[in-house]
Amino acid sequence: MTVTDWNPLLRGEFEQPYWHELQRFVADERRKCTVFPSEPEVYAALHLTPYADTRVVILGQDPYHGNGQAHGLCFSVQRGVAVPPSLANIYAELQSDLGIERPAHGNLEAWARQGVLMLNTCLTVRSGQAGSHHGKGWERFTDQVLRVVDDKPTRVVFLLWGAPARKKRALIHTDRHVVIESAHPSPLSAHNGFFGSRPFSRTNEALAAAGLPPIDWRLPG
Repeated sequence: MTVTDWNPLLRGEFEQPYWHELQRFVADERRKCTVFPSEPEVYAALHLTPYADTRVVILGQDPYHGNGQAHGLCFSVQRGVAVPPSLANIYAELQSDLGIERPAHGNLEAWARQGVLMLNTCLTVRSGQAGSHHGKGWERFTDQVLRVVDDKPTRVVFLLWGAPARKKRALIHTDRHVVIESAHPSPLSAHNGFFGSRPFSRTNEALAAAGLPPIDWRLPG
């Protein structure tokens, strides 16, 4: 993992037996089959969004398991890759909430560079096999990332979409931070409460109430 301001806060995890077992597992998977995202992109969320700048967390589950999709940020895909259905629904809600037209691409790095930590709970996946790296140790690591963010003295807004993400509410002190939760933006559940939840405007309202600058949710073309 490249040295960032996250390292001193997470260093204790790198010394734990589970961490070494996890790294051996992922290395063995990469020898046997295709694993997403690529090795240099596994920690992209932490590289693009320093701890010091983090003011919003969007929590996903697995990386995308299709070829060329995952690049280390939850819900995001590289330019030139078709926008996945969940992200299309996120864009639909963005337009409904803030009137922002749907971008022509699915790359969300512009959000990450503004302090939106776009974290998956599991950081790798086997090609074509959703959930294939669950229970191997990633969840323990990303839970610690959430605890470290929760320790920030300034307000952070946590966007928890779907049942697995909403379970992480237990890690967050809501006396200091703000949790905005709803159904997942997947086509299977978006109509059960994601649409109409206004997460983007509510996030900016919560930041403004704490004297923090808003996120510019527009994505450059």
